Amino acid sequence: MTNVYDIRLESAESMVAAIHELGIVPFFKSPVPGYSIQEMTTPDHWFDSSDDLGPWDWKIEAVQSGDIAYGKFLNGGKAGFATVEWYAHLLNWRRSLDKYRPDANEFRILDVLRQAGDIGSKEIRQLLGVKKGPADNVVAKMSQKTLLLVGDIRRVYKGPTLSYQGWQTCSFCTPEALFGGEIAGEAGPSTTSAGSATGSGTVGRKVFFGGFSPFSDENPLEVGCSPEESRARLAERIKTIAPSASDKAIAKLLD
Repeated sequence: MTNVYDIRLESAESMVAAIHELGIVPFFKSPVPGYSIQEMTTPDHWFDSSDDLGPWDWKIEAVQSGDIAYGKFLNGGKAGFATVEWYAHLLNWRRSLDKYRPDANEFRILDVLRQAGDIGSKEIRQLLGVKKGPADNVVAKMSQKTLLLVGDIRRVYKGPTLSYQGWQTCSFCTPEALFGGEIAGEAGPSTTSAGSATGSGTVGRKVFFGGFSPFSDENPLEVGCSPEESRARLAERIKTIAPSASDKAIAKLLD
């Protein structure tokens, strides 16, 4: 197994390959030294230190690959990438925790997503009647709760020459919409329920919000183990690919 200290990123292709190899990785510097796309990228390709947009632009290829999750779901709501396999374990863990219950505004967004499939930042601002900062905070919280992922990113071309200088616009969707799984029933605080679910992939899972039932016979988000086992597997994975990771640092990333 390759570890993060052996990887050097110099292209979109190398970044996508590294995400597939590692399984789960933060975009920016994390509590684990060396464990991030930023630290694996050669300085002449990192967008803060060169004219090359590097990973800022390369992430579009990762998102559009169709089998990589991207969103603010690591390290307390900061950006990260994960393969479907490892994101499914993160979802299994996070959705078992009471602190990641959706709130009323998040249920409103989930209701829109049930009808529309995806939503943009402008639509979130209009729906909630807030400005960009608060709307971005809602997106970060929902991403941390594994309720939202970036579904697509598009480059924005501006000026008389329609030049591209790194401006991008993105849309958001649920993990179920992106990777597969049922979205059924009506979401909302009145439909929440507590207790343990049973069956493959939901062992020990608390079902704390209604509307999403992502456990079908052919569902890539189904992991076949308890949330606690998913958390243990994620921790083991991070220690394998980033041997310097401490338990405290892993907790900051995952919990």
